[in-house]
Amino acid sequence: MSKRQSAKYKIDRRMGENIWGRPKSPVNRREYGPGQHGQGRKGKLSDFGIQLRAKQKLKGYYGNITEKQFRKTYDQANAMKGDTSENLIGLLERRLDAVIYRAKFVATVFAARQFINHGHIKVNGRRVNIPSYRCKPGDVIEVREKSRELAVVLEASQLAERDVPEYIQADHSKMNATFVSVPAFSDVPYPVQMEPNLTVEFYSR
Repeated sequence: MSKRQSAKYKIDRRMGENIWGRPKSPVNRREYGPGQHGQGRKGKLSDFGIQLRAKQKLKGYYGNITEKQFRKTYDQANAMKGDTSENLIGLLERRLDAVIYRAKFVATVFAARQFINHGHIKVNGRRVNIPSYRCKPGDVIEVREKSRELAVVLEASQLAERDVPEYIQADHSKMNATFVSVPAFSDVPYPVQMEPNLTVEFYSR
């Protein structure tokens, strides 16, 4: 098992939730945490603990985002007009790795980062290898022609466990997608409950 794969399952176990809705998640077999004390009675979380957990879950969902990157995204969302939690979700969903995951070009957000790093993705006809690249409404994202027959791409497009959301128009016959609009929080198909408002409270303490 790769380091990335084990880290992914570790997040699920720690949260006690299948945060990506994956059928192979260990939480589907046992909902308690890892380690010999995983089944022990858990104490009641403080307000800070609840906020921290909400932040960790949201950050973990988007893969290998560092705390520094996530905090920077929050600061940008806070500087924008409107609701900070809505802005935060909008900025996270504009990430290129999130977009190709939503478009079902890859099976996981972790695979999305690697896929982009390896140069398999073009945005508006130009190759982009930066997972945090921020897409704009109207951007056309496509899998490079040489990469369209890769097993990882073909398998991901057939996944029945999730659908492509309405703010992305995907054409799997051409392996391209258009980022239609920046979604509201209610538009994002999270498999579990996310609480970006608690993330905002955590950072604004």
